[in-house]
Amino acid sequence: MLLINRNLITLSRTVYIGHKEPPPGAEAYIPQRYPDNRIVSSKYTFWNFIPKNLFEQFRRIANFYFLVIFLVQLIIDTPTSPVTSGLPLFFVITVTAIKQGYEDWLRHKADCSINECPVDVVQQGKVVRTQSHKLRVGDIVVVREDETFPCDLILLSSSRHDGTCYVTTASLDGESSHKTYYAVPDTMAFRTEQEVDSLHATIECEQPQPDLYKFVGRINIYKDKEEPVARPLGAENMLLRGATLKNTQRIYGTVAVYTGMETKMALNYQSKSQKRSAVEKSMNAFLIVYLCILISKAVINTVLKYAWQWSPDRDEPWYNHRTENERQRHVVIRAFTDFLAFMVLFNYIIPVSMYVTVEMQKFLGSYFITWDEEMFDEELGEGAQVNTSDLNEELGQVEYVFTDKTGTLTENNMEFIECCVDGNVYIPHAICNGQILSAASSIDMIDSSPGGYRRDLFFRALCLCHTVQVKEEETVDGIKRGIHQGRPTSFYISSSPDEVALVEGMKRLGYTYLRLKDNYMEILNKDDEIERFELLHVLNFDSVRRRMSVIVRSSSGEYLLFCKGADSSIFPRVVSGKVEQVKARVEQNAVEGLRTLCVAYRRLTQSEYEEACHHLTEAKLALQDREQRLAQAYDIIERDFVLLGATAVEDRLQEKAADTIESLHKAGMKVWVLTGDKMETAAATCYASKLFRRSTQILELTKKRTEEQSLHDVLFELNRTVLRQHCRPIYNRLSVDCLDFGLIIDGATLSAILKPNQERAGTGNYREIFLEICRNCSAVLCCRMAPLQKAQIVKLIKASKEHPITLAIGDGANDVSMILEAHVGIGIMGKEGRQAARNSDYAIPKFKHLKKMLLVHGHYYYIRIAELVQYFFYKNVCFIFPQFLYQFFCGFSQQPLYDTAYLTLYNISFTSLPILLYSLVEQHVTMETLKRDPSLYRDIAKNSLLRWPVFLYWTCLGVFDAVIFFFGAYFLFDNTTFTSNGQMFGNWTFGTLVFTVLVFTVTLKLALDTHHWTWINHFVIWGSLLFYVIFSLLWGGIIWPFLNYQRMYYVFMQMLSSGPAWLSIILLITVSLLPDVIKKVLCRTMCPTATERAQV
Repeated sequence: MLLINRNLITLSRTVYIGHKEPPPGAEAYIPQRYPDNRIVSSKYTFWNFIPKNLFEQFRRIANFYFLVIFLVQLIIDTPTSPVTSGLPLFFVITVTAIKQGYEDWLRHKADCSINECPVDVVQQGKVVRTQSHKLRVGDIVVVREDETFPCDLILLSSSRHDGTCYVTTASLDGESSHKTYYAVPDTMAFRTEQEVDSLHATIECEQPQPDLYKFVGRINIYKDKEEPVARPLGAENMLLRGATLKNTQRIYGTVAVYTGMETKMALNYQSKSQKRSAVEKSMNAFLIVYLCILISKAVINTVLKYAWQWSPDRDEPWYNHRTENERQRHVVIRAFTDFLAFMVLFNYIIPVSMYVTVEMQKFLGSYFITWDEEMFDEELGEGAQVNTSDLNEELGQVEYVFTDKTGTLTENNMEFIECCVDGNVYIPHAICNGQILSAASSIDMIDSSPGGYRRDLFFRALCLCHTVQVKEEETVDGIKRGIHQGRPTSFYISSSPDEVALVEGMKRLGYTYLRLKDNYMEILNKDDEIERFELLHVLNFDSVRRRMSVIVRSSSGEYLLFCKGADSSIFPRVVSGKVEQVKARVEQNAVEGLRTLCVAYRRLTQSEYEEACHHLTEAKLALQDREQRLAQAYDIIERDFVLLGATAVEDRLQEKAADTIESLHKAGMKVWVLTGDKMETAAATCYASKLFRRSTQILELTKKRTEEQSLHDVLFELNRTVLRQHCRPIYNRLSVDCLDFGLIIDGATLSAILKPNQERAGTGNYREIFLEICRNCSAVLCCRMAPLQKAQIVKLIKASKEHPITLAIGDGANDVSMILEAHVGIGIMGKEGRQAARNSDYAIPKFKHLKKMLLVHGHYYYIRIAELVQYFFYKNVCFIFPQFLYQFFCGFSQQPLYDTAYLTLYNISFTSLPILLYSLVEQHVTMETLKRDPSLYRDIAKNSLLRWPVFLYWTCLGVFDAVIFFFGAYFLFDNTTFTSNGQMFGNWTFGTLVFTVLVFTVTLKLALDTHHWTWINHFVIWGSLLFYVIFSLLWGGIIWPFLNYQRMYYVFMQMLSSGPAWLSIILLITVSLLPDVIKKVLCRTMCPTATERAQV
């Protein structure tokens, strides 16, 4: 017993309401320390910003590398100034720090506005106003209508007589519907601050955890000289921080249980794991290659320098005697110092500014999604959202799309179609979407078929077995709803659209659910008589049981248990009723794509009811394993049912869902539907959405089939089928036409496939066989899936040998796991809440917007950033390879070819803006063309523009251009009387000539690659070239007093005064650009891609 108590102490917390000690004789008073109610979402403070930010930035390899180079320049005598490395590094670090600092300052502002929000607290029988961050665990808080709860609270009493209050949790899970929460029965009658303050009680509850829908606790209420009364507390008693009080004037007493960073809202805002795009991985791989090239250059030059200096007259010429200290230094130390010096000289081949440019491109480029008017939904009043800009280009690389069905492919707007009672079908004549017609009762909607008692019991069951709220006000949250012929009528609200559809369907069939008042549910029957049922217990729905139940007492004192749920969870628990007729109708409705539910009931004797109460009370009071105990209690109670009938509800396909799926197929993507629905319903939706075609051969891998044959035999048979009949070449696998198989698998079979191998030794690797079957199927439907299984499917495909890029899209909380698992997660702003949208990388209003998101935005993002990465490496090869060649002509003396200013500003100013703008606005083909021809998406699949052959081409092109720059200028310099007055050019003029050709060539190369010209392209490209010329004129035309050298004075003007210099610049630029132009012309003529054909 002592051990149990210790466990309870470690696993739970005790909250003393109003900070009052328990009475003598009760449990020991153990004051505990909890955090205050301060919310901190910021990352930095004023004191730690600089060290923490610098530490984070220098964890990036490129930044750390340049820091090392900068320190080397400071420590040893290097050929270039430390400014050449320090200034670009300082620029990159500063820009990133400013961006991150500004974002954190905005978070600080938001935190302050929340923490300083006024809150009313009951102290000594009076209401005292304080600030939110001063709240402590145990404080009694007063909240008024439309106010937001400042922390996680337990509801004690409400202004409503039944002790309930209505709450919206839109800021937590996006659900705008009104949810009902319940006060503790023993305190619900409190109406004044004095009554609430007189309460003597403690709350025992679990430690903070992030599940919004789970809370386990109990309240112990102490009365004079009596044993404390224990009452269970659950999620229905807890008001979460961030939720808003609605349609309830005031809640008089709520106790703070979790505060500050321990609230469920704060625990849910923890950062998600970082996802890295394929482009970023390619960048890092290319960087390693260039780092190897850099080290090779430094080693080669160091070796050649000492080979050159082997002769004494070259080692120490008459004009450059070494000091005594240099002569005494060991040759290894001298060689290492020279190696570092060459590393410094060639280090510009690693583009430090590429990272900041890529970051700016992603950040600024993400606004094009949010600004897209075609992705704005008028009904929701919202457009697409970008939660992370790091994966923009990944949208152009998707190979597998995993989608939810309900609310994603379908509207999640339920419409009652029919119900079947004992084989008799009832169809309402009037259909109403969300609006209850006041004159509906005057329509004759019930036939005169036999079985009237069972039929009426079925209708009563659907009117009672739900959690629907009735709104009778004329306005709901300021919006006029439920108005008919100028007068207010009832309006149903529920977190489940299915329940609203069923209750409205019953209204149109003559049974109207009126209200829940004082724990009594009232129904208006077909004879206009009001029937009252006392609501005793609600056995809430959960995704494991897939059913819900209520226990009610009729006016005659009869105890009734009504249950509704999925056919798979009801039929095994039925002992009587017309099962075969109802089952046949359920299967027929499922084939038609309708959502079906079965309804059953059971009469309880007094002793059975008391036994059920005992099981439920015992389970609800448990602090340990409450959910498991409740599940066991529900399992005991929900049995021996009499089947009444079934319902059919239609969830219509979303607008343009079929067109979107067809476009994704044409783009080469494989679409999988992962749903918890039954197979027949999901299959009908797949046919309607064109996921399956009429010609598609369906392969079933379901529990029903594996019961007839072993899983091993079924898998091998399906594998033989797809391999035998799949006669077309495998390399054409992505084509829609060549794949005409569709696979259907259920959750139970998937679990068997994913079991560890040791459990089925000798039966082969089922995963690989399953994946091979899936590779040869154009579409896959996974039904009866649990949320975790959805994530397992995504993980399985991600880990397959092809390592494809995956995308998961869904709208509900059950889709969050697969959204987080996929490379790219997209949330639909649907009716099942906003948890999917909050946890996703991108959020869109409707499924149809996925088409433009991938085929247009994804295509553009990938094209742009691929060009940006390759271009950065190309222009840096062009920049630094002439420096390498120059060493062969200066005795490997580490003499720089370019001036310090040119070294510093090349990547920062002269060539940075054109490529940044290109990566933001380039459109190689028009948007309409991309939408009209989805197959263009295939041209960029498998990271095609950043493969090693393409990278090698850009690198070789850079080396070729560098050779042309250097040797073209070198041979022209053979004429020593290069100027008209016979004056010779020096080495700085030679370097300036090479640099001028370099800047013009790389900029014009980008101009040749540009397909979409706007005024801003012209301004930036020609403006950059003009800026270079003006800067060079100023830099060489003025004697700058802060410089300790004036080697560039008049160099640029002297070069431009020479006619041959002009001729060489034009000639070298033309020769450098010519091979790339010829290659493009030949490729377009002889073997054009689909994209190139579309550009014509």
